[in-house]
Amino acid sequence: MTYTVGLLHPGSMGSAFGAQLRARGHAVLWCPDGRSNATRHRAEHAGLEAQTLPDLVSRSDVLLSLCPPAAAEEVAARVAKLDVIGVSTIYVEANAVAPSRVQRIADRMAPMPVIDAAVVGSPPVGGKTPTLYLSGPGEQSDRIAELFAGTDIRAHILGGSIGQASALKLAYSSFQKVSRVLAAVAYGAAESYGVADELLAIAAKRTRSYLVETDYIPKTAARAWRWEPELEDAAALLANAGLPDSLIHAAAATLARWEGKRDAQLDIAEALEALRSERDLDAPS
Repeated sequence: MTYTVGLLHPGSMGSAFGAQLRARGHAVLWCPDGRSNATRHRAEHAGLEAQTLPDLVSRSDVLLSLCPPAAAEEVAARVAKLDVIGVSTIYVEANAVAPSRVQRIADRMAPMPVIDAAVVGSPPVGGKTPTLYLSGPGEQSDRIAELFAGTDIRAHILGGSIGQASALKLAYSSFQKVSRVLAAVAYGAAESYGVADELLAIAAKRTRSYLVETDYIPKTAARAWRWEPELEDAAALLANAGLPDSLIHAAAATLARWEGKRDAQLDIAEALEALRSERDLDAPS
C-alpha cells in the first residue's frame, strides 16, 4: 500500500526521511512557504513535491512533523487551524520534545489521531539506519510502522501511550548530549594544564557506556558525600581555566540530594526515590 505523506519540514533529517519514502513509491509533499534556499535544495534533491500548506494537509494520509523542537507546537497549531484535514489522516509528532508538549499537540489536533515518535540515530543516508520509535493508538502505530517497511528507517513500536517515545528520546539525549558537553570542558581543562593526551589515554581504557551500568546508581548515591566536594573542586578547575563550570555545580547539587545516604546499602529504586526528593536543599536544617 502506498501513502501520501506531508512532510513538515524537510531539514537534514526530514529530507532524508522523505527520500527514503519516495524510494518506496510513496508520494511526499512539502510546503516551501517561508522556507530557506537550503531547505528548497534539500527538498528538490529528495524529489519532494511542493504544495501550499492547505493542499499538503488535505492530500496527506500522514503528516510527519520533523522540525526544530522549539517550533513543534507552532507547526501543529498551523495545521490544526486548517479545516481540510482528512478523516483518516495521522499526525506523527517526531520531534525531540517533552511528553507534556506531545500531549498538548495531541489535544490540539483531536479528533485526528497523533502518534508520538522519536528518531534515534543519524539521518538515513550512506547506509545509516536510524530507529523511529512509536507510541500511541495501536492501529495508527501499525500503519506508521508499515509506512517505513522496506526503508533504512527501523520502526519500533513501544506501546499505546502518548509520551513513551518522546520520554525515551529525551532520556537518551539528556545523557548523550550532556556527555558531549562534559567531554568538551573536561578536555579543555586537561589541555589547559598540558595533560590532554594523558586524559585521552585514561578514557580509551573504557569501552562500555556508563548508561548501561544501572547497578552503579546505588553506589553513586552511597558515595555522593565524597563525590560532591570533589566536583566542587572540579568546578574550580574549570573556572580557573576560563571554562564554564555550571554543569559541574549542577551535578554537585544533584549529589546533594543523596545527603544522608553515606555508605548506605540501597537498591536502584531506593536510590532513585532519594534523587526525586523535593526537599528544599537551601533551607536551614
